[in-house]
Amino acid sequence: MKPSDDHWHNRAAWDRLAKLQNRLAKPAREEDFANPLRSVDAAGWLGPDITNQRVLCLAAGGGRHGPLYAAAGADVTVVDVSPNMLALGRAIAKKRALSLRAIQTSMDDLSQIGDHLFDIVIHPVSTCYVPDVVPVYREIARVLKAGGLYISQHKQPTSLQTTLTPVNGKFQINHHYYLQSPLPSIAKPNLIREEGTLEYVHRWEQLLGEMCRAGLVIEDLLEPLHAESEAETDSFEYRCQFVAPYVRVKARRVETPKADKTSNTSRVWLPE
Repeated sequence: MKPSDDHWHNRAAWDRLAKLQNRLAKPAREEDFANPLRSVDAAGWLGPDITNQRVLCLAAGGGRHGPLYAAAGADVTVVDVSPNMLALGRAIAKKRALSLRAIQTSMDDLSQIGDHLFDIVIHPVSTCYVPDVVPVYREIARVLKAGGLYISQHKQPTSLQTTLTPVNGKFQINHHYYLQSPLPSIAKPNLIREEGTLEYVHRWEQLLGEMCRAGLVIEDLLEPLHAESEAETDSFEYRCQFVAPYVRVKARRVETPKADKTSNTSRVWLPE
């Protein structure tokens, strides 16, 4: 697959954020390694032990996810578009004598990876950085073994549509739900959007429907709680009282279903 303009733009953005030690480019902490599996799987979706299971981490997570899954006993491969983000994970793995494979590529092009190799695919928040989630889910279904788990987290579409701060005391929907173009860039860093990146609003039909169409059966869904009742009105925690920022999904791979010829996906209104 030929890299898109979005690919190169977001690669440069995340390389820069890694150098700046952005909040999403901070490696796992020492205390996280006391119980590494608990640190990355508080919901217990992966069970009590992942020793010797083959885990693919889509997005390096600033050197957090790969080393922690490796410390929990898994055979880990990390994929990221940014070489600087991959370097953070390598450094932590080397420091702790952990085995970790790293592949620099986009999440929608896993052609360097063979079919049905992984027991688990872990996917931190990152689908917002690609214009189309369909090839991402198809690649994930391809590299997962039958019965394998896909654990992912996504930015909720309403959160990406909504103003970052209150307008006259209220949060407002500012962007089309059917927007095809990237969201306008942000003026300054915040906890909802990443500075300098291209981000897309993906509809629920795309986030969950396309996951199912790729042969990934949804088993559970969580909305991580970030709201705080006593939060300051200009804070991330205050905004989260009104708009949930993320959704976390547990899915399992089955045989890929045939395309649904009755789908109306191609007939929706898509403003630029």
